[in-house]
Amino acid sequence: MAKTMAQLPYHCGVKVRVFPSTEQKRLIKRNSDASRFIYNQMNDMTNDLFWLKQVKIPITIVLNRIADLTERLRNPSTAISNIHGWLNHPDFDSLMKANAIKNYKTAWKLFRQVHQAGTPKFHKRGYTQTYQTSCLYGAKVAVPTMRNGSVRLNDTHHLQLPKLGRLRFKGLPSKILDQADDIRIGTTTISMDAVGHYFVSLQMGSGHPFAAKQRVTKSKVGIDLNLDNFLTDSNGQVIANPRYYRMIKGKLAKAQRKLSRRARRAKKNQQRLSESKNYQKQRLLVAKLRLKVANKRKNFLHHVSTTLIKNHDLVVAEELRSKNMLRNHALAMSVSDVGWRTLLAMLSYKAGLYGRKFLTVSPRNTTQTCSRCGHVMAGKNKLTLADRKWTCPSCGIFHIRDHNAAQNILAKGLATL
Repeated sequence: MAKTMAQLPYHCGVKVRVFPSTEQKRLIKRNSDASRFIYNQMNDMTNDLFWLKQVKIPITIVLNRIADLTERLRNPSTAISNIHGWLNHPDFDSLMKANAIKNYKTAWKLFRQVHQAGTPKFHKRGYTQTYQTSCLYGAKVAVPTMRNGSVRLNDTHHLQLPKLGRLRFKGLPSKILDQADDIRIGTTTISMDAVGHYFVSLQMGSGHPFAAKQRVTKSKVGIDLNLDNFLTDSNGQVIANPRYYRMIKGKLAKAQRKLSRRARRAKKNQQRLSESKNYQKQRLLVAKLRLKVANKRKNFLHHVSTTLIKNHDLVVAEELRSKNMLRNHALAMSVSDVGWRTLLAMLSYKAGLYGRKFLTVSPRNTTQTCSRCGHVMAGKNKLTLADRKWTCPSCGIFHIRDHNAAQNILAKGLATL
């Protein structure tokens, strides 16, 4: 019997650019809108049920409504489709409906586990589109692969998707194509960004590793992330901070001011923004500027994370809370621009992919502690952000602040092993 996605030991995800036809774009939009509608209907029913249960007086109409909502939430797919008959149209993917309901339930599950992001909110309509479907395999399929499911590869440049049919795609890694007969496809996400580019994200599982394990280098490194330079490691190597957002900040501000003027002009002419050609033309220009910055930053972070993981058996970083740092308005823009959380996420999954070890440690006192003797700078001697170099008053050794912090981070990581 074939293993399910959860039973497979190795998992990976890949996102490819696709080029749909005009009809396929229409179907993507319809399914995206329907997915958002179903999610919001689930949220609406849950909210109604919560507030109705706050009514302590046993009013018949309230009790009947509670019973009705409870019954509908037991089988939401059928209940929503029965009330909103348009969801039974053949344009809609049935697995899209199931995934929208599953995502809502997952959001509640994460809230109960983490209690950070808050309860699920209504999804608003915007300039992006997204929905999820699943890859199903027939009963006669003995070995599920990337070529015999409801989501499958037709060849090296074409995908087959439910309802959408054949889609041309670009950029699937050769190592995935070479292992296509050993890989099973799971959840598939079809999306469009604010610029109008379409993508398909494939969740994949396999019984074999997606990448060969790297040879043992017997090298360990600690990395200190900061704003003065992007990264300093325990070997003293420094990577400069590229500051991609600051490079186009002036150009973006000018484009956004122009966008704001066009929005005011459209409202003055009693014209909807979606129908204003001038507004939409400028909105697209602003979206392209933002996308350019995001792509440059992502490319930079991929190169840095891959180099660190491939060249070291152990990588130790400090566990940074970017959300807390963003509360400092003097540093908020620089913290957002640098992409620390994205780098840590990349290091984490690439360590698993290449058979390396990645750890995060508490940043407490990593900057204030002497890596030679362990003396902690406290009280009046506590280092400020302006102190980039200092001498330990206990052992007299001279420190470069970031290099010393990286050495402390590596020592903390080794102590936890």
